Amino acid sequence: MSALWRDAPPHGRALAALLLGAFLAAPLFADRYLLSVLILVLYFAYVGQAWNLLMGFAGQLSLGHALYLGLGAYVAAALWIHFGIGPWLGVFAAIPVAALGGALVGWLGWRFSIEGVYFALLTIAFAEFTRIGFDHWPFTGASAGFFLPVRGEAAAKWWNLGGGPLLFYYVALALAAGAAVLMAVLRRSALGYRWLAVREDAEAARALGINVLRARMAAMLISSSMTAVAGVFYAFYYRNLFPAQVFDIGRSIELILAPIIGGLGTIFGPIVGALILTPLGEVLIAATERLGLNAPGTKALFYGVILMVIIWLRPNGVWPWLAGVLRIRNKGR
Repeated sequence: MSALWRDAPPHGRALAALLLGAFLAAPLFADRYLLSVLILVLYFAYVGQAWNLLMGFAGQLSLGHALYLGLGAYVAAALWIHFGIGPWLGVFAAIPVAALGGALVGWLGWRFSIEGVYFALLTIAFAEFTRIGFDHWPFTGASAGFFLPVRGEAAAKWWNLGGGPLLFYYVALALAAGAAVLMAVLRRSALGYRWLAVREDAEAARALGINVLRARMAAMLISSSMTAVAGVFYAFYYRNLFPAQVFDIGRSIELILAPIIGGLGTIFGPIVGALILTPLGEVLIAATERLGLNAPGTKALFYGVILMVIIWLRPNGVWPWLAGVLRIRNKGR
């Protein structure tokens, strides 16, 4: 880890330290509303890293990552509601369940040479099948929703993630920071270089002796496991789960926007993307309310237009451009 820090460009080290220090100190100055926005920034930075690993590093497009988010959320919530097992232990059950789902999707896709847009459609199909299943499963509330208690002695304990916004903020910060460090380590590892080779040219990588299926499966297992942890956080932060919301393709799109806007295949990209998109969404909500534009889809329309402008101006993402401005030249990390 120390070698990785030494090898990073000086400006990159300074920016990472500045960001971490700012996030650590933010609760000292933020009110409850701003703290909730920062929690979402960190949450989307974390899930963006998870998806970026699969797409940005390994080159595999998934549009059904809500599947792993939902599985992680429902497993942890069910263990808490039905068996009294808190999220700190429930996450160890959520991870293998989501990883098993990811392994099934990946194996069926890559074992039978389903790639590109067809693999993306496969991921959507699995998320939709799972949504239908949970819509009809009474054990988790079916379509009526699954609600976690917000009151009571057990629900208020910090080990059940009941300690209030400040606890969720620092948990989200730990997840986002840990994910960034993990991505930096994986990128410099032998596995990371195999992902890069497979992403650029799978046939050439196979000719060099790289097991393409194994490399892709490793990316899928890590990515789905990380997303499951985000699902546990989601369940205990919002305290309610509805299959139509958790497994919806809109949820999957929401998870992937930060790395796309920030910059695919980079470490800072998902963080920068989350810092842009989350406050932007809140500003648009406030602006449309102030202007009296309460028609359905108004916020989404403005949001989509702004995203298209950003992508048009910076098709490779905001971070590679920003890295050039800040003279961080080491491959835009």
